Amino acid sequence: MHPLIEDYALIGDLQTAALVCRDGSIDWLCLPRFDSGACFAALLGSRDNGHWQLAPTSLIARPERSYRGDSLVLDTVWQTPTGTVKVTDFMPQRDRAPEIVRIAEGISGSVEMRGVLRLRFDYGRVVPWMRHSKGCRVAVAGPDSVWLRTPPQVTTYGKDFSTRSDFTLTEGERAAFVLTWHPSHKPRPPATDPFEALDCTLDDWREWSARCRYDGPHRGAVIRSLITLKALTYAPTGGIVAAPTTSLPEELGGVRNWDYRYCWLRDASLTLNSLLSAGYLEEAGAWRDWLLRAVAGAPDDLQIMYGLSGERRLPEAELPWLSGYADSVPVRIGNAAVDQRQLDVYGEVLDSFHIARTAGLPSEPHAWNIQRSLVNYLESTWRDPDEGLWEIRGPRRHFVHSKVMAWVAADRAVRALEAYPKARGDIDRWRTMRDDIHREVCERGYDAARGTFTQSYGSTDLDAATLVIPRVGFLPGDDPRVVSTVDTVRRELSHDGLVRRYSTEGGSIDGLPGGEGTFLVCSFWLADALHLTGRPKEARALFKRLLALRNDVGLLSEEYDPAARRQLGNFPQAFSHIGLVGTALALFGDAEAD
Repeated sequence: MHPLIEDYALIGDLQTAALVCRDGSIDWLCLPRFDSGACFAALLGSRDNGHWQLAPTSLIARPERSYRGDSLVLDTVWQTPTGTVKVTDFMPQRDRAPEIVRIAEGISGSVEMRGVLRLRFDYGRVVPWMRHSKGCRVAVAGPDSVWLRTPPQVTTYGKDFSTRSDFTLTEGERAAFVLTWHPSHKPRPPATDPFEALDCTLDDWREWSARCRYDGPHRGAVIRSLITLKALTYAPTGGIVAAPTTSLPEELGGVRNWDYRYCWLRDASLTLNSLLSAGYLEEAGAWRDWLLRAVAGAPDDLQIMYGLSGERRLPEAELPWLSGYADSVPVRIGNAAVDQRQLDVYGEVLDSFHIARTAGLPSEPHAWNIQRSLVNYLESTWRDPDEGLWEIRGPRRHFVHSKVMAWVAADRAVRALEAYPKARGDIDRWRTMRDDIHREVCERGYDAARGTFTQSYGSTDLDAATLVIPRVGFLPGDDPRVVSTVDTVRRELSHDGLVRRYSTEGGSIDGLPGGEGTFLVCSFWLADALHLTGRPKEARALFKRLLALRNDVGLLSEEYDPAARRQLGNFPQAFSHIGLVGTALALFGDAEAD
């Protein structure tokens, strides 16, 4: 039996991340980057596929865990029949080799502890060669080597192709373990002082969190989501991954399992907006620079996603040796959606540049040339069908949300020229394009008989993405078409008050069998839409309900199953935490909570 997705907590170093289970087992870790092969892949198979457990031998009581203040340092406390122990897990923000530090500390009494390290490179497939070297255990396989440094009082031994340790902690005693990845062809990495690293890591996160300028209600939830978004940032380039995991299912036992360890323009653009709103100009600037590098080139080559450094080729493959989370197969790496056409990304990119200008982010000389070329290209392509933001693996359609975001692209370009009339661009032509898109969407994308915008032209299906219409300014919140769309989506796509992306019955829309849970960011969009249509109390009530869906350390996955009352999909999910931050700022700001 796999643990629940919400049983995991996140630690990371701004280049990769690990998932730590309640029972003290690290079940997912890719080294040295988010998109590298996993050396712990128990999350998607069994513990024979790699994990690292450090916990009391007597796991009777459910542990209590929390992040230490506004940081990504995780404390897990176990109360056993003989005493209490705490394990602190973190990854120092690196300037050299990636490391995981685990510090076990006796709080009271005497507690017997056990460590089990089972390294399996290449997503749980390759058993490394193990050896001793100057007090360390060293695992080597191909290009990878991992060094385990243990405290002097702890003896390690091999058993069942794993490295084990048994030791006892009494009150005040500490035992620190350091796991370091290093290229196998290079000499031994320098030793890290684990306790000094803990102090530095706490200082780094506290300093960063203190820069948040939001001081309204639910600040703790906002800060935790911002820390999560920061943790999903690849610091060397400024790229932001959608999630640190692959193939956590949208339906248990189903095939809707995708690799999210890449940088979607849409997700990253919305993350930029959240960071700017909270006062993080430096991070926003780093992402803007990543974006300029990634999209450089012909506008018709714009992709919906890129690798961490802007890589364009992300071939999709299946890993048949992994049984999948809760037997959900296939397990995929790479993502074939990279080749899809999604017109909405032009709107998200242009809107991000617009928000960056409004926030006072210093402009880059060539940034406007790129924006201008994107708008000019969109002028000749916005009438084409596409796969839409939900990455439909079926026939292309004229998705209403895609057209609305094409309108956003034209609108933001017009606004830029209105604010900076000396900039190059044909404002009259762009205004005409903006008006044409608006007219067509209102004529072909709105079902007057039902009183709702539909998922695509000529369709009767609904799409939760139409909830963003008032937020992006396509129509005002008090427009009757907006109000009726919000009500219709809420009535027909909700499950126990939470919102699905669209109906998956029959698989006719997305070309895939099975279904999925409610999509958390769509429920945040509903809260935004309720607020914009003059129903703030309902919006705040929904927001507080969504807060209650977070796990015990404040994390959200992609989806939620109201029937089974559990999280689904890749975890933690940037999109969900973007929704939380954006909705909190929209509904509360610095106002008093109801």
